[in-house]
Amino acid sequence: MKIGLGLYRESLTPDNFRFARQAGATHIVAHLTNYFRGRDPSLSAGSEREGWGDCSTDELWSYEDFAGLVKTVRDNGLEIAAIENFSPRFWSDVLLDGPDRAKQIEGLKRLVRDAGRAGIPCIGYNFSIAGVWGWSRGPFARGEAMSVGLDLAAIDPDLPLPDGVVWNMRYRAGRPDAEPVTVSSDELWQRLGAFLREVVPVAEGSGVVLAAHPDDPPAEALRGTARLVNRPQKYDRLMDIVDSPSNGLELCLGSLQEMPGADEIYGHVRRFARRKRIGYIHFRNVRGKVPNYHETFVDDGDIDMAEIVRILRDENYDGVIIPDHTPEMSCDAPWHAGKAFALGYMRALVQNAAALGPSRTAQAANIRIEA
Repeated sequence: MKIGLGLYRESLTPDNFRFARQAGATHIVAHLTNYFRGRDPSLSAGSEREGWGDCSTDELWSYEDFAGLVKTVRDNGLEIAAIENFSPRFWSDVLLDGPDRAKQIEGLKRLVRDAGRAGIPCIGYNFSIAGVWGWSRGPFARGEAMSVGLDLAAIDPDLPLPDGVVWNMRYRAGRPDAEPVTVSSDELWQRLGAFLREVVPVAEGSGVVLAAHPDDPPAEALRGTARLVNRPQKYDRLMDIVDSPSNGLELCLGSLQEMPGADEIYGHVRRFARRKRIGYIHFRNVRGKVPNYHETFVDDGDIDMAEIVRILRDENYDGVIIPDHTPEMSCDAPWHAGKAFALGYMRALVQNAAALGPSRTAQAANIRIEA
C-alpha cells in the first residue's frame, strides 16, 4: 500500500508537496477542476444556487496540462496517482443527456488518451447529477473539531437544481424559464452504461483506470435526481456493465459506511479488493448512516480502520490510499493539521500491516487467505 494526499488545483504548490513528503506521502491525487477559485479549500457543500463555483470557462485538459503536472509533481519528489473528477463543463450533457452529448464524449475520449500518454494512471469520477450536496458544517468531530455531517430532516432534499448547474457547479448561465431537471434511477443507469461502453475501451487502450466514486451522500435521491451507487452491491452492477480492469472503483470508505441498510463494510471491501478493480481509496471514517451522520477523525468512527488495512494486506492491494475531507484542527493551519493527523495514522497502520494480526472478519466469514 502507498500513502497519498489529495490536493485541489490552487493547493498544488511546492509548499504542499513538501508537506506531503514530510507527512510520509509518496503520491498525489490532483483535482484540476478549480472548485475554490481564489478561496482556501473548506469543508463545505457550497451554496444552494451556485454550489462550489463556476466552471463555465473551463477548457478541456490537454496532454500538455497532464505532462506538465506529472513533471512538476515528480520534480517535487512525488508521483501522480490519479486525477480526481472531470470538470462538469466537460460532460454536463453526458450526465444530462443533452444535445452536446456526442461532442462531449469525444472530448472525454481525447482527455483520457492524453492522460494515458502523459503517464496519468487513473481518473476518478462521480456519475452524479446533484453531486456532493446537502452537508452542513459544524463542530461534529472529537474535541469540537470542525467537520461536516448530513441531517436530511434539516434540509429540503427535493430543492430543484438551478438551471445551468450540474454536479454542484455552474457550467453555463442559467435560463429563467427552464424546467427543473428530474432524472430517474433507470435513466441514470442507462446514461452511465452508455458512457462506460464508449469510454472504457479507450481508457483500457490508454493504460488508464476510470475509477467511480460512490454517492456522497448516498441518499435515494437529491434535488429531483436519482442517486447511482448508494448501496455497496451497486458497485458490482457498475463493474459488470463493462468487465474491464479499466472499469474500476474510487473506493470511498466513508461513503460506503454511510449507506443506509448496508451490512458490514468489511466483506464488500474484501470483495472489491479481490476483484483487483480498486483505482485508489478514500481512507475516511464516519459515525452514523443516512439520513443522519457526521464525519470523524480517521481513528474515531464506526469503521475499524485497522481491519480495513488487514483486508487490503490479505488481498495484496498495492495501490494508493489517501485521506479524504478530514476534520479541521484548532490551530493556525487547520487543514494541514487535520491532514497530518490522518496521514500519520494511516502511515503507522500501513508500516505495521504485517504485525496487525489476522483479519477478524475473514475468520468470522471462514475466508481462506492465500499465502
